[in-house]
Amino acid sequence: MVDFLYMTWLGKPIWMWLGFHAVIFILLALDLGLLHRDKSREIGVKESLLLTAFYLSLGLLFGGWVWWYLGPQAGQEYLAGLIVEKSLSMDNVFVIAVIFGYLGIPRNAQHRVLLWGILAAIVLRGLMIGLGAALVHQAEWVLTIFAAFLIYAGIKMLVSGDEEEGENTSADRFTGFMRKHMRVTDELDGQNFTTHRPDPKTGKPVRWLTPLALALVLVNGADVIFAVDSVPAIFAITTDTYVVYTSNIFAILGLRALYFALAAMVDRFAYLKTALALILIFIGLKIVVADTFELIEIQPWVALVVTVVLLAGGIVYSLWRTRGAAEAPAELPPQAEAPRERLGSSHG
Repeated sequence: MVDFLYMTWLGKPIWMWLGFHAVIFILLALDLGLLHRDKSREIGVKESLLLTAFYLSLGLLFGGWVWWYLGPQAGQEYLAGLIVEKSLSMDNVFVIAVIFGYLGIPRNAQHRVLLWGILAAIVLRGLMIGLGAALVHQAEWVLTIFAAFLIYAGIKMLVSGDEEEGENTSADRFTGFMRKHMRVTDELDGQNFTTHRPDPKTGKPVRWLTPLALALVLVNGADVIFAVDSVPAIFAITTDTYVVYTSNIFAILGLRALYFALAAMVDRFAYLKTALALILIFIGLKIVVADTFELIEIQPWVALVVTVVLLAGGIVYSLWRTRGAAEAPAELPPQAEAPRERLGSSHG
């Protein structure tokens, strides 16, 4: 048994992989089984900030262990990866807020969607990271393709305007498709993803999807789209599969808490997207000048410092430019009421 634990898998002993997943399992069990057994309770901003700080502290603590056990370079790469992934997940938060607002998902039901969404995201990210690791280790030139994609994505993010209308259009198409091909109700049924309703043709009780199920699919779809940016970004920082995977999962793990902390302040982060775009462009250029053409050597701590400066600058500048909004009377978040006119007919 001891020999098995010290066998190497994806560059690291199996006990390191098992130990990490044991930690994640305990955290998810604690979150689901103890902290949020009351499904009807809403998660407030104060609790969200505390949970966000808790998960971030755990991620940094794990990074300290990586630094101690695997060395300073691995530790710096882990911290840079964690901050990049956490930064990109902040943009994902705003998209999730649009999805919940569009479907009219109340706050006390949002945490259920996010919990199952994070569980699915862990599996999907694991698969994408495994595929990315296989590609990178088979052919190093794949990193150059990643770099070109990151630069393109960053420039596109810089020049694109407000995407909320486009996101709503995509949601319109998706909900229209689902209602045309499946039975979907207009109303929620508590926090259930499915419900039993009479079939309009036969009158017999059959299973229907609820808007909560549509929200779950859209949230997972949004995470896959964002993973297309974030997974190449982390491989641009390091090709160590263990560092890539652990930093990615710790960044995702606090996403639910981060959502409730930021959802009420979405309008105050108007310039964060610019900072995220610059981060993507910097990481892409890092590969081009340091890895592909070997013009200069960029240490992991440089990528870490640049990422932190850009992210902090985007947050501070956004809060400064929108400081007037904080003085205005608080309004209900857009997801507080369902835009019933957008949901269309329930039977398609």
